[in-house]
Amino acid sequence: MSDALKTTNHEVIRAWIEAREGRPAVAGTSGKGAILRVDFGEADEELQPVEWEEFFRIMDASNLAFVHQDMTADGATSRFNKFVERD
Repeated sequence: MSDALKTTNHEVIRAWIEAREGRPAVAGTSGKGAILRVDFGEADEELQPVEWEEFFRIMDASNLAFVHQDMTADGATSRFNKFVERD
């Protein structure tokens, strides 16, 4: 697996997600207590779409950073991502 990158830059995050045909989403409720996710279109009834503004508002209010991988070890485009606490 190639190295994972960590960012809080909204433009970088949005570009990475959109380049993989993903959309911003939450699991559970929106707002406080929402769990941020990226919806890549696979069937998942728990995911609720949200607008980018709400997605980033939740991310910042929860003090989260976005960890992602650009390429897999074999050179394919990676969709690996997760949200972690900011340092």
